[in-house]
Order: sequence, then structure tokens, then C-alpha cells
Amino acid sequence: MASLSLRRTALAIIAVFAVVGIARAQSTAPDAKPEMQANCPGLISQERPRAVPAAFRLAVLKEDEVRISYVGHSTFLIESPKLVRIATDYNDYVKPAVLPDIVTMNHAHATHYTDRPDPGIKYVLRGWRDDGKPTDYDLQYQDVRVRSVATNIRDWSGGTQRHGNSIFIFEIANLCIAHLGHLHHTLTQQQLNEIGRIDVVMVPVDGSYTLDIDGMIEVLTTLKAPLMIPMHYFSSYTLDRFLARVGKTWDVETAEVPSVVISKTSLPAKPKLLVLPGH
Repeated sequence: MASLSLRRTALAIIAVFAVVGIARAQSTAPDAKPEMQANCPGLISQERPRAVPAAFRLAVLKEDEVRISYVGHSTFLIESPKLVRIATDYNDYVKPAVLPDIVTMNHAHATHYTDRPDPGIKYVLRGWRDDGKPTDYDLQYQDVRVRSVATNIRDWSGGTQRHGNSIFIFEIANLCIAHLGHLHHTLTQQQLNEIGRIDVVMVPVDGSYTLDIDGMIEVLTTLKAPLMIPMHYFSSYTLDRFLARVGKTWDVETAEVPSVVISKTSLPAKPKLLVLPGH
């Protein structure tokens, strides 16, 4: 009887430790990873685009279309139905052939900004502030809205420069288009909330100067943009290394020309990486 009593006592103690162990495991479970939200905050084109007389448009874009042209490095020329022209990461070395109305910049390196923008540019949006505070652009010009979400960058000593980079979001023709700039880290839930739903994302894929490949794939997985366009690669080897990784998960297509016209209805049904010729 004594032996049976000891055995029951031992089993009871084991059961208590098991319950405690489960409770501890539940209390130390990792937090859920950030998730992008389903809407694009304040998307101006939720309203029906206003009709623009054909005489005032070059017959190239319909009212629901946007043209994206890869100029090189991290610079794209984005054109709206009203022919508002935007150049991303505008700098002294890589420039579009036409004068933009709006330019955005980042300053991790000199190839992402200029201190001498053309005086004919209407809006110059620098992706950092001299006082170290985050940018908070919210610009509306004709049929374009431009917002910014600040991220951090590494400085030359290996430290962190807070708010040194901005992700710019362009809301045009019912599309949300994001340019990640010189992104150095994965995104927080707050940043994802500020970015909102994304239809197209321009993503740096060098895997060294910006975020490493694993981290960048995590960012893209979280953003869930139907169309991804690589930038900031320095050779076919760098680009192919990234494509080999993402090709296991997403469709990859290489365009014959460095320009693409997109609309809400032409977005791919499955996430796709579209390579526009450039460097």
C-alpha cells in the first residue's frame, strides 16, 4: 500500500510539472510577426478618377493606368494619367530623360540624392530630416498623392541612424506603389500600418549594402504586393542570386523593355517579380 501511495504521489507531481511547463511555453511563445493591413491609408483614388479631356493628354495612358520606367540603380520614372512625373531616389548620376514634377531622395549614399536638384522641379522630397525626426510627407498634386514612412539606416561606423531612410508610397489611379529606398531592416507593425496595402513595390535586391536577401524576402512576404520590381543591383550575378531565391516562391518574368504600364485590373493574380532591364 505504501508503494502504491508513493507511486500516486509521484504521478501527481509529474502532472503538476507538466502543466507548469505548458503554461511557461505558452507564456514565452514568440510574438506574431507583423502583418500588413488590407487597405491603403487615405487612398485618394478610391474616388472615381476625374475625366481628363483627350486634348490635354498624350494618348499614352488611360485614366486607370500608371507607367513605371526603370532609369537605373534605384531611380524609376513614374507617370500618372495626368502625366505627373515622379523620379525616385533622384541623384546627380542617374536621371530620367524628362524633368520630373516630383522627386524623392534618400541619403545612405550619394547615388540616392542630390544637393543640386533642377530648380524646375516642383516638389523635392528628401527622405530624411536634419533634426533626426521622421519624415511625414503627405503631398497631393493633381492626380497623385505621395506619403512617406521613415525607417532607420546603418551609419558608416556600424551604428544606427534613426529615420535616415523613407519608404515613399505613391497613390495613383487606384494603385498603391511603394519604393523601399535604401532599406536596412525588416518592418515593424507600426511601419506596416502606415504603409498599408501595396499593389506594386520597388525593392533593393543587392543583399549587402541594403537588407540581406533573407530579410528582404521577409519584407516582401509581409507586404504581399502582387507585383514586385527589383532595383539596386550591380551585376547580373547579384540579380540572378536574388532571382534564384525568390523563384522558388514567386513567378519571375523579365521584360524586354525598361517600362511597363499597369492598372488595377492588370495586376497579376499571383505575386510576380518583374525584372525591368537596367542596372
